Amino acid sequence: MAELTFTYGTMAAGKSTLALQLCWQLREGRSDVALWTFGDRSAEGMVTSRIGIEAEAEAIEPHADLAGPIEQLFSDNIRVLVIDEVQFASVEQIDALARLVDDHGIDVHAFGLSADFLLNIFPGSARLFSVADWAHELPLTSSCWCGRKGRCNARVVNGVVAREGDQFFFGNVHEGEVYYQVLCRTHYRLGQLGA
Repeated sequence: MAELTFTYGTMAAGKSTLALQLCWQLREGRSDVALWTFGDRSAEGMVTSRIGIEAEAEAIEPHADLAGPIEQLFSDNIRVLVIDEVQFASVEQIDALARLVDDHGIDVHAFGLSADFLLNIFPGSARLFSVADWAHELPLTSSCWCGRKGRCNARVVNGVVAREGDQFFFGNVHEGEVYYQVLCRTHYRLGQLGA
C-alpha cells in the first residue's frame, strides 16, 4: 500500500542527508526510484547535504504545473519518489503528490522544514501535516548555542535576527550578510546569537 510521508526538522538536522540515504538504499535494489527537489542550496538539479554527499535530482519550481514531471514518472515506471526541500511546494503541488499515492500507488517520501524564520508554517508543510499518511520529526536536531534543543530557524541579517522579510530565501546556510542559525525559543525571542 503506497504512502505519502513527511519527514521534517530544523536546518542542519540531516533532512537532505536522510533523503539521499533513502534514495541510495532504494536504488541499490531497484531502478524505479526518482529524486526531486523544490529548491536546493546548490545549483539546480542537485540534492546536496552539508556533510558532503549529493545526487542529481529533478529540479521542480514552486508553483509549477506538475503534469510534465508526473508524466515523466509514469513514462519511467517510477514506483517511489523521494523529494527534498518540500516546504517550498505549493498546496496544489502537495495535492498532486497525494494523488500520485492514492490513484497510482507511488510511494512519496517528502523531506523539509516545517516553519520559516518567522516561525510560520510553510504552506506546503501545512498541507503535508493535513494530508500525509504520517509526519515524523527527525530525532536528530540542531542545538542552540546554549545547548538546548534548537526549534527556530533564525534568519540573521547583518548580525541581527530578522523579524520581517520574504518567506523564501534560497542559498546556503551561510551566505554573505544573510545566514541562518538554529536557536532555542528563548534565544530566538531575545535575538541572542551567542553568549
